Amino acid sequence: MKKTLFIVLGSVSLALGIIGIVVPGLPTTSFVLLSAYLYARSSEKLYNKLLNHKFLGGYIKDFQKGVSVRTKVRAISMMWTMILISAYFFIENLYIRLVLIGVGFVGTFVMARLPGRKDEE
Repeated sequence: MKKTLFIVLGSVSLALGIIGIVVPGLPTTSFVLLSAYLYARSSEKLYNKLLNHKFLGGYIKDFQKGVSVRTKVRAISMMWTMILISAYFFIENLYIRLVLIGVGFVGTFVMARLPGRKDEE
């Protein structure tokens, strides 16, 4: 039962990750990593298929290797650029702006805490 649940949840997460490739604001990497985790706990075949996928496997392999400081700085910079543009130009409600900025701080904290790569680029 648990194995089946993990496969279903992994597949839903993978579908959301694939949709996130083309839908702004929907994270791709988070959902693909969640899928990999769920598949690793339930189906070695699905996990290996995802890990060796031409496009999606790169997300997982990059995460497993760790994230360089340069990549972290770029990601955080891009994230805050989009947050500030969205908050200033597109969102009029103060509370929603504050929530967006709060989520930005959470994202910054998470990105900063990702495992680092030993061989910096």
